[in-house]
Amino acid sequence: MTTTVIERKWHSTTKVAEMLGFGLSKTKMLVLTGEIRSVKVGRNRRILPAWVDEYIQRVSADAEGWAA
Repeated sequence: MTTTVIERKWHSTTKVAEMLGFGLSKTKMLVLTGEIRSVKVGRNRRILPAWVDEYIQRVSADAEGWAA
C-alpha cells in the first residue's frame, strides 16, 4: 500500500503570520496593501507559498540596497 502525502498549496493569513514571525494584524495589513499577494476564496484570503517567498526576496533585496 502506497501512502501519498498532500502538501498544502495555499496558506491562510494566520499561517503566513506564524511563518514570518509577524503578528496577524501586520500580516493582514501587508496583504491588504498588496505587499504580499493573495486571493480571496469565499470569505477567506489564501496565499501561495511562492508569494511568501516573493515578499521575503523583495524585503531582503531592499535591505541589501540600504546596506550599500
